[in-house]
Amino acid sequence: MYVAYHDHEWGVAVHEDRHLFEMLCLEGAQAGLSWSTILHKRPAYRAAFDHFDAEKMARYDGAKRRRLLGDPGIVRNRLKVDAFIANARAYLQIHARTGGFDEYLWRFTDGKVQRRRPLYLRSLPTSTPISDAMSKDLKRNGFRFVGSTICHAFMQAVGMVNEHQRYCWAGAGR
Repeated sequence: MYVAYHDHEWGVAVHEDRHLFEMLCLEGAQAGLSWSTILHKRPAYRAAFDHFDAEKMARYDGAKRRRLLGDPGIVRNRLKVDAFIANARAYLQIHARTGGFDEYLWRFTDGKVQRRRPLYLRSLPTSTPISDAMSKDLKRNGFRFVGSTICHAFMQAVGMVNEHQRYCWAGAGR
């Protein structure tokens, strides 16, 4: 599953609003855990959170929140579940104000993929001035679990940043 994710998804430029929202939420869920843990739970997250339909998520009430906290298919962390709900509300506000989440997010890279194809993994940054700016703006708009490191990982995942190593075939054409 992890290899398929790397080869076919990680680093591929995404411009679909709902998928961008899903990935931002999942990167936040990954905080303190391995990405493979979240990747394996992604189908359960999609089912539990109405396939990341922000309009539905923004209306979750206390009963739904309690059901989510009892769902063994997801990480049952109260702060992370609450963040998904808060993020849905913030997403809807940004979407209404800017016309699209894609447009809002990609402005941080001027609409272009940032290419850094390092030779060694240890030379990859965990945050950048761009992820710092994105984090700050997302927080200002009401998002949670969107620190700079999470934003950088998100940008890698959705292809805003191409940091496949130089010898990795998957990043060559992206």
